[in-house]
Amino acid sequence: MLRGASAVIAAFVIAGCATSPVVAPPIAPATGDTPFAIDGRLSARRASDAVTANFTWRHAPPQDDLVVTTPLGQAVAEISGDQSASRYELRMADGRREEASDWGRLTERALGAPVPVQGLSAWIGGMPRPGAPYWVEPDATGRATVLRQDGWEIVYGYADDDPRLPSRLQLTQGDLEIRIVVLRRR
Repeated sequence: MLRGASAVIAAFVIAGCATSPVVAPPIAPATGDTPFAIDGRLSARRASDAVTANFTWRHAPPQDDLVVTTPLGQAVAEISGDQSASRYELRMADGRREEASDWGRLTERALGAPVPVQGLSAWIGGMPRPGAPYWVEPDATGRATVLRQDGWEIVYGYADDDPRLPSRLQLTQGDLEIRIVVLRRR
């Protein structure tokens, strides 16, 4: 009798180990593009190359304005873009100007790394970019902890004072890693 009970318990334990974990349903993608203003810090690393900067980002769709400064507050660059016109402009502190049809080229010129601003406007709010496939791993409250979209993996961290919006993001694509700390949302 004891041997039979042990066999049943062992079967349940083995079966329990073999089942997939229950995952909360994925978050729904944002339906609108909400305006915001954010002050933060950004660091980017690719192999042995690394850069650190502060930024102020104003997102008022379809317009984005990104001001990049050194950690000591000196202006490095301003990048403005109009997504509806696919027109983006970089203005460097030394007066040089450059235009491009995408954010990546200009953020790489200013920061040494292509920052995916179009996706980041949704990701910074803990949401996938609308209109593109994604995979999300939520926590017990339904917040995204890991989001994979457009070839990027985004790992989120949340502050205790605002548990619904992420305060830290780690974006990884290949050998490029971008870390963002949101200091203030306005």
